[in-house]
Amino acid sequence: MDADTQKDHLKAYGTAYWVLEQGIKVKWLLNYRGGSFLMPETDAIKKELTIRGVSYEPLNERETAQILEFIASPSQNMQEVVLEKAPKIAVYTPTGKQPWDDAVTMVLTYAEIPYTKVYDKEVLNDELLLYDWLHLHHEDFTGQYGKFYRSFRTAPWYIQEKKEAEELAAELGYNKVSEAKLAVAKKIRDYVIGGGFMFAMCSATDSFDIALAAEDVDICEPMFDGDASEPDYQSKIDFNKTFAFTDFLLERSPMVYEFSSIDMTTKRKVAKELDYFTLMDFSAKWDPIPTMLNQNHTSLVKGFMGQTTSYSREEVKKNVLVLAENRSNGEAKYLHGIRGKGFFTFYGGHDPEDYQHRVGDPPTELKLHPTSPGYRLILNNILFPAARKQKQKT
Repeated sequence: MDADTQKDHLKAYGTAYWVLEQGIKVKWLLNYRGGSFLMPETDAIKKELTIRGVSYEPLNERETAQILEFIASPSQNMQEVVLEKAPKIAVYTPTGKQPWDDAVTMVLTYAEIPYTKVYDKEVLNDELLLYDWLHLHHEDFTGQYGKFYRSFRTAPWYIQEKKEAEELAAELGYNKVSEAKLAVAKKIRDYVIGGGFMFAMCSATDSFDIALAAEDVDICEPMFDGDASEPDYQSKIDFNKTFAFTDFLLERSPMVYEFSSIDMTTKRKVAKELDYFTLMDFSAKWDPIPTMLNQNHTSLVKGFMGQTTSYSREEVKKNVLVLAENRSNGEAKYLHGIRGKGFFTFYGGHDPEDYQHRVGDPPTELKLHPTSPGYRLILNNILFPAARKQKQKT
């Protein structure tokens, strides 16, 4: 899985997932040649690797033992982690969304990793209990329709999506979309607390936390929910209810394409050609979880934007781990935390291979980016629930 010898990093994850589906364990060699996978040499596995175009190297028993001994050495920042079972994956996304509307569904499709779509009905009916891992589509959990009002309120797609959201909320027994989305956010919160793995990107990250913090507080203006927001609602926000963020200021104006001060999009002062974020270095033997989530063939990853591009470092809670940052701009890009018995990861931006994705832009062709380090971070999270759990030492 290093930079020089692997032709298709993304499909390599799909192959590892396929091997787990066959009931065969896989060893993930953290920090060894870009986070390589060690699996039994069978004709079926070699055939699958060849069909998918994944580079691999056969090893004899002596060579395998030497590699594992090298990794186990206290002098090496490496670790062997056993992947035991293919996690069941759910993607929270509305019906009718195309796969290219979301980076996770795109990379799952490309890597040939199966997933099931769920949305509000399934979440409220407790169907998340059937899954090990949940991805949140680029959703707005605050009921403000993505804050697209200024630019797209007359667009047919905006009018249609607003109508469908209102109809679904009414069908579920809620008077407002914001009330329905809050109920969904609380179910997802409980799923994580109970031991689930939740991964979110772009606006699904900060809007999720904002919805939880604004429980029982009306922060929506009349064009969103039919009545005025509560006076001085900022003072009523409860930061104790959030997963990752604290002390943020909400954006009151419906004419501003922004939810709060959490996002760094409008505060960035970095040119596109200089926009890179750095993966933090962790101890593989002492902190295997963040090491696992940061496996890559490079520590410097090109940046990409979204409605929520990255996060203000000052507004990330102290108990949340920053996995990657843009140091020149003082922003966090990739976060991980523990909530109850479960885990969550927040990843800023829309599409790792489309710098500034806009509404209506064509889909990214991942076959043109088979070694994308930005997409590898998503797939690290996919395999994370498969790992044999070890007590984190720090």
